[in-house]
Amino acid sequence: MKKVGFIGGYDKTDLILYIAKIMTVLKQKVLIVDTTITQKSRYIVPAMAPTLKYITTFEDIDIACGFTDLEDLKHYIGIPEEQELDYDLVLVDTDNLESFESYGLEGANNNYFVTAFDNYSLKKGLEVLSGLKRPIHLTKVLFSVDVSQEEDDYLNYLALGYKIDWNDYKVYFPIDIEDFEAINNNQRASKISFRNLTIPYKDSLTYIANEILGESNDSKVRKAVKIIERGV
Repeated sequence: MKKVGFIGGYDKTDLILYIAKIMTVLKQKVLIVDTTITQKSRYIVPAMAPTLKYITTFEDIDIACGFTDLEDLKHYIGIPEEQELDYDLVLVDTDNLESFESYGLEGANNNYFVTAFDNYSLKKGLEVLSGLKRPIHLTKVLFSVDVSQEEDDYLNYLALGYKIDWNDYKVYFPIDIEDFEAINNNQRASKISFRNLTIPYKDSLTYIANEILGESNDSKVRKAVKIIERGV
């Protein structure tokens, strides 16, 4: 089982759902755990009579809300703490240090720092990492109309003193009205479709999905994206 962290104050719910959808088309069994303070997935993902804590299934993806850690989740499912969860991938969405630590994201297979360049997203995101005791390897996932070197330099400046080892490469998502419209339409229709997403957005999803798989699967991932586009 691989564990992947998506860290930051920026809204990551749809991004994680879309990556998870790619993985399910590739026959991966995926669990998303929403540990954020706002738990936005409660309002986006359809659920039958959601309670304080629950697991629901949407588009072949399992989504868990309200759990303090993986042991809490295992107790809910009814398996021993020492038993591994029956998933190929667990994607953890966090915006706070407490859940970062309780879900053991320091030891995750991949960790992504997701942010836009407004001060709230930057500073709230870095706050999650304020109590790190050991350096963590992070990949920047940057949402911007046009990422400039000045914006990246500002993020690096704010991160001075944090125990962060940034990856040399970055993943860019353009802030485009077409993507916002496609995402909003998906939410209203309670579905996941890539049909109206821009090519740069889909390329960035492909890159992250390929990296998480941990091997050269680019052609398989791109095929999965095409399948989701066609709604097959």
